[in-house]
Amino acid sequence: MTGLLAATTSAADKRAAFRAGLTSGRIQRLPGAFNPLVATLIQEIGFEGVYVSGAMLSADLGLPDIGLTTLTEVAQRGGQIARVTDLPVLIDADTGFGEPMSAARTVTLLEDAGIAGCHLEDQVNPKRCGHLDGKTVVPTEEMVRRVRAAVSARRDPNFVVCARTDAADVEGIEAAVERAKAYVDAGADVIFVEALRTVAEFEQFRAALPIPLLANMTEFGRSELIPAGLLESIGYNAVIYPLTTLRLALWAAEAGLREIHERGTQSGLIDRIQPSERLYELLRYERYAEFDSAIVDFSRGGKP
Repeated sequence: MTGLLAATTSAADKRAAFRAGLTSGRIQRLPGAFNPLVATLIQEIGFEGVYVSGAMLSADLGLPDIGLTTLTEVAQRGGQIARVTDLPVLIDADTGFGEPMSAARTVTLLEDAGIAGCHLEDQVNPKRCGHLDGKTVVPTEEMVRRVRAAVSARRDPNFVVCARTDAADVEGIEAAVERAKAYVDAGADVIFVEALRTVAEFEQFRAALPIPLLANMTEFGRSELIPAGLLESIGYNAVIYPLTTLRLALWAAEAGLREIHERGTQSGLIDRIQPSERLYELLRYERYAEFDSAIVDFSRGGKP
């Protein structure tokens, strides 16, 4: 039964692996997972971690990414995803779901859910997607209190607290650097600067901070899509691909539904649909069947 209903690696070990990976000299690649089965694929293919995006979770619930999701929803989905994978899971905790005390509670619940780390951002709540116009950032001192609260609440010292700043697109890169330094002083383990545009800007930020940095390679945003190898050579420690898997899935689903609507059958889609055998392989149907048979066939001998 070991490893069948849940990952074999403990939450503590996954957190230790994530922290070690951030200082390994190898960039940690974390594609977004919108459900546990996608996390299973991410692990099987060989990535270093899994990311749970706030924008992805919002979209999955049919909501825009403007701070409408709750801590309970985020922790529950994060826990479902973390349960199935031996990889560390980094989750988007938006602005901490309230005042600094709420940021502290966020860390507590995410630890309980088996998450390896979270990032908190310095936007005003309700927030906006980091690659859209109209963002507003809180004063540096307010974000410092969020970070301090989050750091003080963790019980596992390996739980990674990442501070995200949206100031580069609002106040300029130099201001974002100064904010990031204050967040590091408040205890942040990693800095995530949102919406940098070019390789040169990523290099500028790297040169300014001696701490692990995370890059966001989201499609259709402000940032140039920089290959992971180049980010690693610049000195970035982690990269997320927040919405890629959801966009791929929705594109395929929409195309397939339109074809069924127009033709009245899915017969022309069969070569673009995952075969049942592959789905059963990912779900490990055979191991469940073996376990079930072992239980059913077990005999104690004598009278029941």
